Amino acid sequence: MKRREFIEGSLKISAVVSAGTLLHQNAFAAGTPAFQFSQVPLSYGYNTLEPYIDAMTMDIHYNKHHAAYVKNANDALAAEQIQVAGEQAFFSGVTAFSAKARNNGGGVWNHNFFWQIMTPGSKGPSGKMLDALNGSFGSLQEFKAQFAKAAMGRFGSGWAWLVVDQGKLKIGSTPNQDNPLMPGVDISGTPVLALDVWEHAYYLKYQNKRAEYIENWWNVVNWEKASGLI
Repeated sequence: MKRREFIEGSLKISAVVSAGTLLHQNAFAAGTPAFQFSQVPLSYGYNTLEPYIDAMTMDIHYNKHHAAYVKNANDALAAEQIQVAGEQAFFSGVTAFSAKARNNGGGVWNHNFFWQIMTPGSKGPSGKMLDALNGSFGSLQEFKAQFAKAAMGRFGSGWAWLVVDQGKLKIGSTPNQDNPLMPGVDISGTPVLALDVWEHAYYLKYQNKRAEYIENWWNVVNWEKASGLI
């Protein structure tokens, strides 16, 4: 390459890099982080999980509660000038952020996962998923009993989880909008299943009958999706 061509090419690259840096700086100054949380679209209708989860609960849960978490999480990212590469980096460093950022960021991710781990016409676990549950808990019935115990034992608002950690399946729960991706929580690992036990997830249909909500939830679990996570 001729010296003149090399210099011209270098100047063009420098101009592009400078423009990108300026855009990043301007975005940061304007309070718009490089990463923002978003709400996943539902792959099913609000009424398609009935009679186990009713359409009104789904509508309010998705369009009011979850949408509010998205807005509040992104407001916190901007206000605190949190610059992270993505969700994993956000949760890895969440202890350095405000309660608003932690709670709402967790609220976005947890609900996005929750929607995707449910489906109409669930047929129950099979294949490697069923083998993994039997191997870890003795039987499907015992797994469900231990998971229900974790969900019922979470005082107040929170989540019950099935996670895989170093190749092993574990059950636990977290308060509020904490999740197993955060450091220092009661259960760590890669989420496989999640059950929302906040009252807004079930109160319209089940009132104070959390146990009935948990039992009926097994009818809408997306076991195929869960199987791909172990």
